[in-house]
Amino acid sequence: MISEKELAKLSHENAPNIITSTFPGPKSETLLKEAPAYESMTRGAGEFPLVFDEGRGVTVKDPDGNLYIDVSAGVGVNCVGRAHPEILSTIEKQSKHLMHASDMSNTKRGELAKLISSIAPPGLRNNCISYFAQSGSGALETVVKFARKITRRRQIVAFHGAYHGVWHASNALTTGDQYRAGYGPFMGDVIHAPYPYDYRFPFSNSEKTCEIIAGEYVDYLLNTPYTAADDVAAVIVEPVQGEGGYVAPAPEFFQLVKSACEKHGALFIADEVQAGAGRTGKMWSIEHAGVEPDMITFGKGMGGDLPMAGVIMRKDLAEQLDPMSQPQTFAANALSAAVCMKNIDILMKNDLISRADDLGTEIISKLREASSTIELIGEVRGRGLMIGIELVTNRETREPLGGETMNNIVGGLLSNGIIMVPCGRYGNVLRLMPSLTITRDYMHKGVDILLSVLASLDK
Repeated sequence: MISEKELAKLSHENAPNIITSTFPGPKSETLLKEAPAYESMTRGAGEFPLVFDEGRGVTVKDPDGNLYIDVSAGVGVNCVGRAHPEILSTIEKQSKHLMHASDMSNTKRGELAKLISSIAPPGLRNNCISYFAQSGSGALETVVKFARKITRRRQIVAFHGAYHGVWHASNALTTGDQYRAGYGPFMGDVIHAPYPYDYRFPFSNSEKTCEIIAGEYVDYLLNTPYTAADDVAAVIVEPVQGEGGYVAPAPEFFQLVKSACEKHGALFIADEVQAGAGRTGKMWSIEHAGVEPDMITFGKGMGGDLPMAGVIMRKDLAEQLDPMSQPQTFAANALSAAVCMKNIDILMKNDLISRADDLGTEIISKLREASSTIELIGEVRGRGLMIGIELVTNRETREPLGGETMNNIVGGLLSNGIIMVPCGRYGNVLRLMPSLTITRDYMHKGVDILLSVLASLDK
């Protein structure tokens, strides 16, 4: 396993370090004020009060020279940190050899497809075909199209709290109000079912866990007459919900859903865009559940600093698709493919995946211990380095912490040099999703500053 000393060399020293007397600093503030005049603020973090100028490892500098620890990893993208020396070397070498190759075959694309086959989860490993895309939304659009073609069915089941993207089909699967309100109608034939979010599960039953209730409901939905779910092509599920609040259900939920799919003849598809690439302590988060997916989608952390996403499907399913029916001009260009392979290599040869499990367990324990004295913390949950901290105004009623206070917390973290991005159905969940190369020192610094900010508001 890579040493802490070696990991420390990947990032700037002495972070965080805020040197401006005001926040944002003057240069950043000018750029933030100018941005809406030239760029659409429909982007996800258009109003986030930070301007990135330089990134190294898990540290980021803004135009004013303020130095931050980023515990969001570019929303899960920078799996091995920003500007990793081996990634930079790969970019330099490959960019001199070949970058764009249209949608045609290239050597690196072929090598990547073989590598993915060898590391795919059980059921797909060495028995799969990869389709490459450029973003998570693109991967989800593709998997819906493929599932409908393969099964000759039209309906798709997704879950409450889901985030699968913001295009046409993917937006229909996504449930967040900010992505849907006023933008419909979306793709039809989508059915949403309850996700086993224990902290806010709408049904109570002392004899069954929320995972059992939610899983049995999917079986009822798919395999009972008169539910109108009579033509389901696929069930698409996040093994750990991302934007929905970093919710990690127990394995039995996925086992029940997989069984229900098999009875109905529907495909079981795991969306690994945010939870994959080693973040949860296994290469693919669905591996924790002990089920074999028919397809998975990937993205974010697989490509590191460059766009890389796609679909992995069983060979027998891929054989049912028509050649040339899903072109993607820029997908898996040689540069992105080479970087993706190097990214995977860094994760595996340095034992960063098992380290994510160890460090995540350590941090979850620390946060839960702190929750005994900080009343704002309603629940700490997660798996590996995918940790959610749900904040509430009242532990008894579980009333979500309001938007203004959440903004104050995020702003307080930034002014102390910590980049942390909220999520959750009520926007009240802080997420820890750092690069897997973060040192224990920087991880604990980030958490200590978070706890200090929360404690100051908890009085």
